[in-house]
Amino acid sequence: MTRITESDSNYNSLESMSTTDLLYNINKEDKSVPELVELQIPKVERLVDSIVPRMKLGGRLFYLGAGTSGRLGIVDASECPPTFGVDHNLVIGIIAGGDKAIRKAVEFAEDDVDLGWKDLQKYDINKNDVVIGIAASGTTPYVVGALDICQKHEILTGCIVCNLDSPLSKVSDIPIEIVVGPEFVTGSTRMKAGTAQKLILNMISTSTMIKLGRVRGNKMVDMQLSNNKLVERGTKMIMKELGLDCEQAALLLKQYGSVRDVLDNYHE
Repeated sequence: MTRITESDSNYNSLESMSTTDLLYNINKEDKSVPELVELQIPKVERLVDSIVPRMKLGGRLFYLGAGTSGRLGIVDASECPPTFGVDHNLVIGIIAGGDKAIRKAVEFAEDDVDLGWKDLQKYDINKNDVVIGIAASGTTPYVVGALDICQKHEILTGCIVCNLDSPLSKVSDIPIEIVVGPEFVTGSTRMKAGTAQKLILNMISTSTMIKLGRVRGNKMVDMQLSNNKLVERGTKMIMKELGLDCEQAALLLKQYGSVRDVLDNYHE
């Protein structure tokens, strides 16, 4: 297969560019990403509409990746509990090499074709679950091997890749292929490819949580009140929805422990 993610940058002599030129050229490349993501919305829709009913049956969403792709999955998964008040085991990010690979690369972990499936087995993965492989190249053995076995076990698979017709797409029931083209720095897929993957992940998790009832109106009524900023945000939500003053709203939030519980249970 042709790896567009590895093709030469459209720019040369980067070291000779002024800071201004570097920044404007990077930004110019970045601007193309959202339009390319938009083309994939029908596939993202299929994936979300496949995840939601499985979660209602007790299924989970797994993100599986290596390097930057693995880290992006972990970031998205880790934001779901504080943002939407869901259990930490509902959306799970797994990276080749384990948690230590979040900060430092673990040599050759991504090249083990059997390791991804072994990592998934630790979670007693089953047919109600969905596994999304994330790999800019679409060739990472750790991810490809895992999704191949998932399909053999009739576990729904999806992928987020930045090349066409990759090995990962071939083992994905719903492949999302965002071909962002050459990176500003040749092969540095943490740039446009990473941005595209992050945008898709935002869409998947946010839409899924909304469909599961974790947002009311446009508010995060189930967010965890883990710092003063979020307590203040929750207080303002209650003030606006119930027409109360700040002191009343704050007392109710402290009493009930969540915005949703206040809105569902408070009666004057």
